Amino acid sequence: MNTRSQKYAVNQYHIEVVLAWVLSSEIAIPEIQRPFVWDATKVRDLMDSLYQGYPVGYLIAWKNPNVRLKDGTLSEGKKILIDGQQRVAALTAAILGQQVVDHEYRRVRIKIAFNPVKEQFEVQNPAILKDASWLPDIAELFQSDLDIFRLVGHYCAKNSAVSQQEVFNRVQRLQQIKSKQIGLIELDADLDIETVTEIFIRINSKGVVLSQADFAMSKIAANQNYNGAHLRKCIDYFCHLAIAPQFYDQLRERDAAFAATPEFQRMAWLRNENDDLYDPDYTDVLRVAFTSEFERGRLSDLVSLLSGRNFETKSFDDAIAEKSFAQLRAGVDQFSNETNFKRFVIILRSAGFVDAGLIRSTSAVNFAYIVYLKLRQLGVSAENIETAVRRWFLMSILTGRYSGSPETAFDFDIKQIANRGIDDVLRDREAADLSEAFWSASLVQALDTPVASNPNFLVFLAAQIRAGDKGFLSKDISVHDLVTHKGDIHHIFPKEYLKKSGLEKGDYNQVANYAYMQSEINIRIGSKSPKEYLAGVKEQCTGGESKFGRIDSMAELRANFRMNAIPESVLEMELAEYEKFLEQRRLLMATKMRDYYFSL
Repeated sequence: MNTRSQKYAVNQYHIEVVLAWVLSSEIAIPEIQRPFVWDATKVRDLMDSLYQGYPVGYLIAWKNPNVRLKDGTLSEGKKILIDGQQRVAALTAAILGQQVVDHEYRRVRIKIAFNPVKEQFEVQNPAILKDASWLPDIAELFQSDLDIFRLVGHYCAKNSAVSQQEVFNRVQRLQQIKSKQIGLIELDADLDIETVTEIFIRINSKGVVLSQADFAMSKIAANQNYNGAHLRKCIDYFCHLAIAPQFYDQLRERDAAFAATPEFQRMAWLRNENDDLYDPDYTDVLRVAFTSEFERGRLSDLVSLLSGRNFETKSFDDAIAEKSFAQLRAGVDQFSNETNFKRFVIILRSAGFVDAGLIRSTSAVNFAYIVYLKLRQLGVSAENIETAVRRWFLMSILTGRYSGSPETAFDFDIKQIANRGIDDVLRDREAADLSEAFWSASLVQALDTPVASNPNFLVFLAAQIRAGDKGFLSKDISVHDLVTHKGDIHHIFPKEYLKKSGLEKGDYNQVANYAYMQSEINIRIGSKSPKEYLAGVKEQCTGGESKFGRIDSMAELRANFRMNAIPESVLEMELAEYEKFLEQRRLLMATKMRDYYFSL
């Protein structure tokens, strides 16, 4: 291959060399402090494959760039393992006897036993410990001070029928695993993230895709100068606690060193937090912390900055890396701050988004939190922050602003907000994307869908929740209650009625035909046409028996229609008017959503 186009080098190294690099931190394993996801049987199978001489795949490392230090000298960049972390962790566990962190963040030993007679490997268990034909922990066979003659003699004394030479040969063969070669693909330090990602995808036969957040987390964890491993724990533990508050006591017990830090104390509030409206993962934390602090939207820039990249000179400077780690740490602190986090969630709830099922765009939530943190940073009043965050969040959902890859929009929007102020930028976005044509045409068309999880329909439900609307034909039960208590969406033109009339699923399942309704009311409605069952409602409004909820006046019925964006003409509608009903209701839903947006 032409040297100029060479993007990586492929070399074979003895396993003991690779393990020595890990021990000396020449190769950084970013996942070393994170849960070891392999089952112990996979460690066993890896050792068996090496013993049998089978290939175990390539490792992929990305070299950190050489960084200029404050004294003018260059610091040699180390290798970050970006593929093969589990295999290397398995080798350090089985061969070196090191502990790994399991999925519950406990430090455990994975002990692999070897039967030299049967040449079999197994995960150590109580039965093996009682069986003299097994060597219970192969890590002991790789210790430098091992006396192999004494070990074999001791083994044969307990297993008199076996050949001492045969046992000796097989133990030696096992020890030679350290001399087996493993391929290491070393990616050049000058490669950008996009190229590294492309190479990774092409080489990785499993089709795994590493995100830019994965690269950023690798850079963070591998940094020793600015306590990157600690910062990584701050991010990982926060995300884990947000989902599993009960993990708090386990963490305090299992990682006493981290539990003694101020960062752990600052996230202690999560132990009593059961709100699941916004449960961020590490990608969310990085995006929000980075974009709000650095006023940039591309995580590839974060990776470069953490490496010390000077974008003007295209060189790498340790002072930039130091500043970048400090900024990111400040961003993570602001993200995980109890006051910030809870106030932001309250703002989302105040907009009607009271249940996680109403939110389909994590990117929209992330940028809304970025807006909140940035405006707090800029000293904007609490009232103006609330309005701006609610509107920006709604605008981004309605327009799909952050659907797909959000980075370009993130980068553009944060720079605009930082330079021009939220009011001007939001006004421009509304003029461009939320014109009258949007409300009267585009949104109406977008509501022509059978998908109940459609983001526009979810916005309609949020509008109902914010307004305190009651369920369809309900006098007392609110849409808020029906949503948060997992009530059901039912059909205004009953599904069975339309099915019996020959309509297809895509026709009777239309969001304009959906409404939150009490199940007991829906059961009473059955498969009747709207004209038929609403005649019964009208009867109870004039003193008749209450069969369909407790609405008992026409004024209440009309008000219920209005809050559910249902045309009054439905009172006389049958099958022939179904399409007309859908058209009228879509227009009413869009109008309600417009009024809702501008009331925020």
